[in-house]
Amino acid sequence: MKRKMGAAPWQDAIRRAAAAPGVINLGGGLPADAQFPRAELSAAFTRVLQAGAGQALQYGWVEGQAQLRDRITERLRARGARVSAEDIVVTNGAQQALSLATDLLLPRGAKVGVEAATYPAALTLFRARRLTPVGLPDGRATYVQTTLNNPTGTALSDEDYRSLARRRSALIEDDAYGDLTFAPGQRPPFLVTAPHRTYHVGTFSKTLCPGLRVGWLVVPRAARERARRLKETDDLQANSLAQAVVNDYLGHVDFDRRVDVLRRYYRGRAARLAEAIRRSIPSWRFRFPQGGFCLWIETDAAVDERRFAELALDEGVSFDPGSDFQVGRGAGAPTTLRLCFSYVSPARFGAGARRLARAWRRAVVRPSPRSKRR
Repeated sequence: MKRKMGAAPWQDAIRRAAAAPGVINLGGGLPADAQFPRAELSAAFTRVLQAGAGQALQYGWVEGQAQLRDRITERLRARGARVSAEDIVVTNGAQQALSLATDLLLPRGAKVGVEAATYPAALTLFRARRLTPVGLPDGRATYVQTTLNNPTGTALSDEDYRSLARRRSALIEDDAYGDLTFAPGQRPPFLVTAPHRTYHVGTFSKTLCPGLRVGWLVVPRAARERARRLKETDDLQANSLAQAVVNDYLGHVDFDRRVDVLRRYYRGRAARLAEAIRRSIPSWRFRFPQGGFCLWIETDAAVDERRFAELALDEGVSFDPGSDFQVGRGAGAPTTLRLCFSYVSPARFGAGARRLARAWRRAVVRPSPRSKRR
């Protein structure tokens, strides 16, 4: 199970407990195992090992294999971006791309603008670099999930989009879920509308599988050479075999068709979890997601987050605490949480929602000290 970096010790303990048999784990944000293209990846693996040229098993260029960068370029151009393969650095997952962009743009002590709810591993990275996350639109640079936000499952608001479009500061644009919008016609990423100041992060982890760790960073031309130097000093290059397998796979499948299948698959799961939550806990609020893997839940009660998580585990269900995703969340603020529909079987959503409802009632209504003594 994916571990959230920077979690408090009690959160780590709860996440380990969430892996216990019988616990319905609605946290984690993992893609569905059933959608991994095992047969196609196995065939690609065999072909690249039998190719004879040795590229898959040899050292490669720091910026990544040329044909894979060409394929990434084609996909970005189809969305309207004016990019070339020379603008792309292939990375070991989106997290390394985010790390490179951060190091390129932000000196120690700088402020970085973030959305009100955002990707927790980005917050951990920023704090490890001695940066201070602040609300939009402030910050020397801005980290933003334009097309689809994790955890809210929504696009960047019109107000924030216009505000950031007017500014001249650099943008770190995390597009990890950009292919998984449930409906077409979403707003274009800043890579399209503000390419000269956008550092665009992408990955195949959500649409193919995370185990291969193939991501990329698109950098403005002025930063191209420095980005390559930073990548080289970090790890020389991304994994040659993983790059070759992904490149071969893309050359033998209709990837757009695969993405369409994934969109329908995850939208169906979102609908089933949404219905289960509405039925069991009607007081909880959420917007039906525009894509991605999760529901972002808002409540009217401020409960002890740790106690609620422990009570949920006692009932046999787990979730991601909202504080993981939020900066400057004040004491006494209403409780928030992320529930993921991507990994657990939909057949368990109803039971999971009922268990959450029982834990929530126990968290909100505490016994009085007098009743405890009776």
